[in-house]
Amino acid sequence: MTDRPILAGPILAEVVLPTQELRNDIPFFTKTLGMRLETIFPADDPSVASFSGHGLRVRIEKGAATPPGHLRILTDDPAGFADGQRQLTAPNGTRIDVVPLTPVAVPIAAEHAFVVRRLRDGAPWVIGRAGMHYRDLIPTRLGGSVIASHIRIPDGGPVPDMVHYHTVGFQLIFCYRGWVDVLYEDQGEMIRLHAGDCVNQPPGIRHRVVEASPNIEVIEIGVPAEHVTTIDHSLSLPNGKGDPAREWDGQKFVHHVKDKASWGPFRIPGFTARDTGMAAGTKGVAGIQVIRKGDGTPVASRHDADIHFTFVMDGTLRLDADGQEPRDLEAGDAFVIPPGMVVTYAEASEDLELLEVALRGDFATTLAD
Repeated sequence: MTDRPILAGPILAEVVLPTQELRNDIPFFTKTLGMRLETIFPADDPSVASFSGHGLRVRIEKGAATPPGHLRILTDDPAGFADGQRQLTAPNGTRIDVVPLTPVAVPIAAEHAFVVRRLRDGAPWVIGRAGMHYRDLIPTRLGGSVIASHIRIPDGGPVPDMVHYHTVGFQLIFCYRGWVDVLYEDQGEMIRLHAGDCVNQPPGIRHRVVEASPNIEVIEIGVPAEHVTTIDHSLSLPNGKGDPAREWDGQKFVHHVKDKASWGPFRIPGFTARDTGMAAGTKGVAGIQVIRKGDGTPVASRHDADIHFTFVMDGTLRLDADGQEPRDLEAGDAFVIPPGMVVTYAEASEDLELLEVALRGDFATTLAD
C-alpha cells in the first residue's frame, strides 16, 4: 500500500472558460469586474490567464473546448459595481449577472382562491431538505404568495440538519404529532415542541432541528412560497439566552406551549379558541389560533384576511362555502377561504380541532345576516 503524499500548500480550484482572443478579456475581467490577474503565459503570445476575485478563480484559455459559462457576482451594492450594470457579457461570451449578496424576501400578491386539499386524495410525499417528507397543502400556493407543508419524519431519531436560516416574511412551525427538538439562536438550551406547541421563526433567526420522535408530523407555513435557506457555518447552537426582547425584521421569537394556554370564545359562535400570541409577536403580520367545538350554533361569516388557511387536526366538519358544493372534511384535510366568501363550519364533531393561520393577523370577521 502506498502512503498518500502530504500536501504542503493550499488547494485551489479554477473554473475554465474559453476565449478566441485573450487580450480582449484581460481588461474586462480586471477593470470591469475588478478581478486580479494571477498568471499569464506564454510570454511571447499569451493564450492562458488566471484571474481571482470575489471568492472565485477563473482560467481563461484560448481555444478551450468548453462553453462560455455564466457567472453571478453577489454584492449588496450593485449600483457601485460595474457602473451599475446588472447584466454583462465578456468579450469571450461569458455572461455575468450582478445580484444581491443578501437575499431579500419579496412579498407576492396572493391570487385569491377557494382551495380544499384532502388527505385521502393521495397527494405525493416528496423527500426534501434533511430527509424530511413534504406534502403540499396548497397546490396553487396562491400564486406563489404562501406555502403550507405537512412534514413528517417517519423513523424519527437524530436529524441531519445544519444551523441555517430562512429569508421569509413569516414562518410558522406547528407540531402536529409527536415531538421535535430544535435549537434557536439566543433562546438558550434545546426547545422541545410537543403536539399542539408551535413557534414562529422570525426572518433570519438561526436554528437547527436536532432530533424527533418516531412518526413526527409538523405543519409549516411560509411566505412567500419560494424562499432561500442559507447555511450558517460560523454559528454554533446553543449560543446563550441572548436578549429576550430581540427582534428579527420587526418580529420576536414566540414559543407557544399548549399546556400553558387558556381557551376563550372564538370570534364565530359555536367554537372556542386558544390564541398562540403570534399576532402580538409579529406585530400583526400573522395570527395563529387553535379552534375547538364549543357551545352555541355556528353561523355563516366572511373575513377580509389576505390569506386564510385552515388545517383539520382532529375530528370532522362540513364546510359550506357560498357557490361551492359542501365539503365533508376530516383530520389531515386543509382549506383556504378567500376574502369576502361566506362560509359556515357546520356539523362539527365533538373532537374537532382546527389550526387557523391568517395573514394578516389583525383581520376582521363579519357574521352573515
